[in-house]
Amino acid sequence: MTSPASSLPCEEVRYSRRAFERMFQRGIPPEAIEGLIKSGEIIVSYPDDRPYPSHLILGHHEDLPVHVVIALDQTSGICQIITVYRPDPALWDATFRTRKEP
Repeated sequence: MTSPASSLPCEEVRYSRRAFERMFQRGIPPEAIEGLIKSGEIIVSYPDDRPYPSHLILGHHEDLPVHVVIALDQTSGICQIITVYRPDPALWDATFRTRKEP
């Protein structure tokens, strides 16, 4: 089951070094990522991730799909962007919501 990413209570967004590197490599600005957090779709949740539960969000930037992995500290409302990437069509279905079986 999927849900809108806007359901994430992000009070503040922080970026990991890896996320900034990937965003720069792929030409995706922070404003686009913050927009994806608000308008994108949570396609997978990992409630047991540590130190905080994480989510894989699907959105689009310049008409291309983008996946954002975000960890949410529910106590502080801080959303940590872990990584950002364009999903590989060879690994994902046509909607980029479901990973293909190996």
